[in-house]
Amino acid sequence: MKRAVRPATPADAAAIVALFAEVGLHPNVDPRHLSWKYWQPRADRPGPRSFVLASDSELLAHAAIIPGTCAWGTREIPFTHVIDWAARRGEMGAGVALMKHIGQQAGALLAVGGSAATLGILPHIGFRPAGTATGYVRTLFPLRMLRGVVHPTWRLGPRLARSVSWMLAAPRARGAGWQARRLSSDEASHIASVLPRPTEGMAVTGRSVELFRYMLSCPIAPMSLFAVERAGRAGGYFLLASTPGQVRIADCWMESREPGDWRAMILCAVEQAKHDPQAAEVVIWASDPLLAGTLAACGFHPRGETAMQVRAADAAPAGLLRVQMLDNDAAFFHEGRNEYWA
Repeated sequence: MKRAVRPATPADAAAIVALFAEVGLHPNVDPRHLSWKYWQPRADRPGPRSFVLASDSELLAHAAIIPGTCAWGTREIPFTHVIDWAARRGEMGAGVALMKHIGQQAGALLAVGGSAATLGILPHIGFRPAGTATGYVRTLFPLRMLRGVVHPTWRLGPRLARSVSWMLAAPRARGAGWQARRLSSDEASHIASVLPRPTEGMAVTGRSVELFRYMLSCPIAPMSLFAVERAGRAGGYFLLASTPGQVRIADCWMESREPGDWRAMILCAVEQAKHDPQAAEVVIWASDPLLAGTLAACGFHPRGETAMQVRAADAAPAGLLRVQMLDNDAAFFHEGRNEYWA
């Protein structure tokens, strides 16, 4: 029987979920979640976002994409991150064939992290190292970490004490006259003039007003978009995602190279995160020195690195690559339970 790759449709949903269960993959599979990830129309990226490799009516592999762009210098190319990648056991090469098909449709593929099996495969299909993304955490309300704890272990006491000490030592003042204002989906165009742009020696992943409107409709992790303003003028923005026990700074940017402005933006985000009644901590990724230094100055602590890899059909992005959680499913993926980093 002949194998063929095609876009997935909502009629494939049950078979896709069954494939995930068969291989032990646990993405968010509520029907509303699948619809949003794979099939909800996106004004910024029309076209299919979920693909299957099938033999007649039998589904052999699945992969979905988070489409985007990458810009460096004067260049810009389509940039895609693959999520929910799975292949039926015993179907040799099915997952790789699907990944290669997707790669042929994109200027470049980005991989941030992945399972041990995935990390073992990627170098063999053309992926090359592109730096690391470091996860950072700042404690908001340490005692909330006790919620839902049924069988505490000896580690909980030291962990709680460390979180309290981090909270007490963290700075609070925003300074520099910057304030955060929450934007509705209809108001997202207010930040159109302060979206990320490449700087000397650093490539950035692209953003658009339509992308933020799509993310604000996410049913998996409720999201909030904020403009960072001074004297009524936007100078930057941040996007927050609420997941069990956490607020994630899924994306952020300041149209400034002044460390003080970046510190003000991050501290504004922290203050807004404190309004989430279930969050014990706020977390973020950083892959560039300016944001990493800003986070350290704002009371965040590094909690591990995630490898970034790129597969490019043409020239790969030159220099440092800046990524955020918004560039893959780290912005919204969760397993329905607290996943504390502190």
